[in-house]
Parts: sequence; C-alpha cells; structure tokens
Amino acid sequence: MPLLRSNTADKFIVDRRKPHRNSDVARAVRKTRDRLSHRPGALAFDRELLKLHANAMVGSATAIPLLVLAITATGIFIGMRGEIMVWALLTMICYAGLALYAHRVEKSETTKLETARTTRNFLIGHFITGLGWAYFAAINCNECQVDQFPIVKAVVLLLAMAATALIASSLRGALLTTFALPVAVYAAFGVTEPDPADLVMLALLALSLPFFVYVASRLNRSSVMLLSFRSEKDGLIAELETAKSMSDEARRRAEEANLAKSRFLASMSHELRTPLNAILGFSEVMSNEVLGPMQNPTYRDYARDVHDSGQHLLDLINEILDLSRIEAGRYQLNEEPVRLLYIVEECCHLMELKAYNKNLKVIQEFEPELPRLFADERAVRQITLNLLSNAIKFTSSGGEIRVRVGWTAGGGQYISVKDNGPGIPAEEIPVVLSAFGQGSIAIKSAEQGTGLGLPIVQGLLEMHGGEFQLHSKLRVGTEAIAIFPASRVMEVLPALPTKAAVAVGGRRR
Repeated sequence: MPLLRSNTADKFIVDRRKPHRNSDVARAVRKTRDRLSHRPGALAFDRELLKLHANAMVGSATAIPLLVLAITATGIFIGMRGEIMVWALLTMICYAGLALYAHRVEKSETTKLETARTTRNFLIGHFITGLGWAYFAAINCNECQVDQFPIVKAVVLLLAMAATALIASSLRGALLTTFALPVAVYAAFGVTEPDPADLVMLALLALSLPFFVYVASRLNRSSVMLLSFRSEKDGLIAELETAKSMSDEARRRAEEANLAKSRFLASMSHELRTPLNAILGFSEVMSNEVLGPMQNPTYRDYARDVHDSGQHLLDLINEILDLSRIEAGRYQLNEEPVRLLYIVEECCHLMELKAYNKNLKVIQEFEPELPRLFADERAVRQITLNLLSNAIKFTSSGGEIRVRVGWTAGGGQYISVKDNGPGIPAEEIPVVLSAFGQGSIAIKSAEQGTGLGLPIVQGLLEMHGGEFQLHSKLRVGTEAIAIFPASRVMEVLPALPTKAAVAVGGRRR
C-alpha cells in the first residue's frame, strides 16, 4: 500500500522534525547506564557507603553505651568509684556526639554529601571515642579486690573492638582509628608488673587489633558487594522501566499510525471506487461494442485491457479494505447456521472454469452429514475462494487440487485445499503469511496477485476463533488448512417420532 506523505499526517503520527522528541527517554537511559557503571571508588558509591555507615551507627547507638554502663556498674561493685565514673561520663559524651552526627548524615540527601569531609568527620568522631577507651586502658585499681585487673581491662577492650568491628565495618579505618591509641596506652600504662599472664594478654590484645581490622575489612567488602548488587538491581529496574516507556511510546505511535491508515482507507474508499466503476462500465461498453462496431480492432483490445486492469485494481482495493477492517476490528460478522459442505461445493463450482482453462483436476473429498456451523457465510465463502484461487494460481497445467471437508480431532470442522504445485520454501512461509508478502517462486511463476489472500484468511479465521495452517514442501506441493473450532459446531437436533411430528403439524394447522 503506498504511503501517503503530508505535513498533517506526519505531524499527527510522528513529528520527525522535532529534534529532541525523545530527550527525556535519552536522559533516562544515560542515567541508568551511569548507575549500572557504579563501582567502589565512584562518588555516588562512596556516598551510599557513608549513608550505610551512618545508618549502622544510629541503629546501634545504644549498644556501646550499654556496654559502658555494664562496665561502670561492675567497677563500682569492685570498689572503683571516681575514675570509673569520670570514664563513663567521658565515653558516653563521645559516643553521643558521634551518634548525633551520624543521625544528621542519615537525614541529609545523598546527592549533597561531601564524601571527603563526611569521612574525615566520622574518623575524627571515632578517634574521640577512642580517647575514652584510652583513658580506660590507663586506669589502675590498687584498692580493688581483683588480682588480675589488667586481664579484665584487656577483655573489655577486646569486647569493645569486636563490637566496633561489627558496627563500623562500612567505614574503612574506623576500627584502627578508634583502638590504635587505647592499645598503645594499655601497653604503656596498663601492665604495671611483668606478670606472664599480663604479658600474654598484652600480646593477645596487640594481635587482636590487626585481626579485627581484617574482619572489618571483610565485612566492608561484603557491604560493598551488597551496595553493588543493590545498585545494579535498581539500575536494571530503571532500565526495564525505560524500555517499557519506550515500548509504550512506540505502541502508541503505531496505534496512531494504524488509526490514520484506517481513517484514510475509510475516507478514500468511495473516492476510489466511484471513478473505477465508471471506468469499468464504459470500458465494458466499448469492448462489447454496445453502441456500435468499432472500426479499429486495436481500440477494442485496448478497451478490454482497460477493463481488466480496472477490475484488478478494484479487487485490490476491496482486499485492502477488507484487511484494514479486520486489523482495526471493524469487520462485522453476520453469524448464522451454515452448511460448510454446501459453501465449499459452491465455491468449487465457481472455480471450475479457471481450473478447466489450466487443465487442472479438482478432487472433492467431503465427509457426509456434517452438522451446521455457526459462522459468517460470506467470510467462509471468502476463505474458501482465496484458498482455491491460490491453489489454481500456483499449480502447473495438468496438475490436481484436492479439496477436503471434514472433522478435526478436537470436534471442529476444517477445509483443506492441497495442490501439487512447486511448493514454498520453509523460510518463506512467514513472508507468504504477511500482508503483501509473496515468495520467490510466486513472483517468478504465478499470475499477478496482491499478497493479501492468506492474511485475510488468517484474520477471518481468528475472528471465528479458528486457526490457519500452511504446510508446504518444495517440488511436492502445498496444503492450506482452515480450522473452525468445536465451539462453532452446532448440535444436531434429534428427529421427532412420527406420531409426535403429526401432532405438532396438526396443532400448527
């Protein structure tokens, strides 16, 4: 079908003159690609890590203070009062300040975070909390009733390091910044006597710091992987949404184009058919010499050619309009009980002359006593004529066409038209079934056609809830099968007994 180009139509369907008609979609795609390319070290990725660290600090804001309170209560119980109370107050203030800053970072927008400044402030806050643990490491309790007080301090520091390694793993260097000074202070002031047990605990504490740093780094790597997976998931979701929006836009434009095509065909059908009818009528009058003989026989031949060409053009317009109505869902079915056998038999009779002119043998194989079919008679007739016309068109002289009508395995009814023509290559069957599609053999050997017969057959069968099948093999032939579903088959009414039939007839009289 020729494409009508005009400023109005192009502007209605797709405004191709607009240079940035897809700018929003393009920006969404670029943004999605950027998110998918985020890796550790990228600015947005570091901001996410800082937000994760702030969330962890706020969520565990009571964990370390509870540990401090438990240590303070134990110290008071064993006789420590002044120093342990000062340490508890100092440590609680340090952790409260760190928690308040983490809360502020958590509430701020991710895009407005300054990564270098926020990281520095977090590390300073952890270092300040480490001052409290350094003060605890320097405390001595000579009046306490605990013989191994340095060991107790080492155990408390180990617990604090383990808790910090779990909580602050999202921020690299947080554990080392917090506990490097307390471990050094413990080594300098925490062990007053060179007791072997104290020395062992000092070595254990010194070795535990790099061990917990390693554990924190592994947890940090896990957090990084978690953020990476989440970022990729969000990016893929955004990519899917972008593709969906582009698909919706393309579908909308296709629907607009299809609507414009339908409107064009509907408005032009009358304008195209009216002059064609005049051309056909006058050319037929001239070719039949109704108004008198023509002196020049060449003119008479030209008139026949004009009539044949006009008839072909009218057939093409009718097929295009039928296919357009089917695609637009405006083809109205006039459904009624019909006899499939009678329709196919009449169609075979109509095509006898064409088959005879090509010396083709038409074999009819009909199953007897098929019940009625609830269908549109005109559509069924058009399906049959299209299949027969294709078979006659593509079968060489002297061939045969086998037409069958019968039951399907599922209880439906079918029409089969099989010829022994040249066949269709398997890769060309989708082309043949598309609108205006013709195979290579059809182009070379067949009569002039539009390529709309089979698409119309498919559309009419789909409207009946049926199915169309096309089987072909090169140099063997082609079989086209139109299947009507079992839901279209009407039940056969049982015959009334003789006495009942007479009684019913008497009452009617």
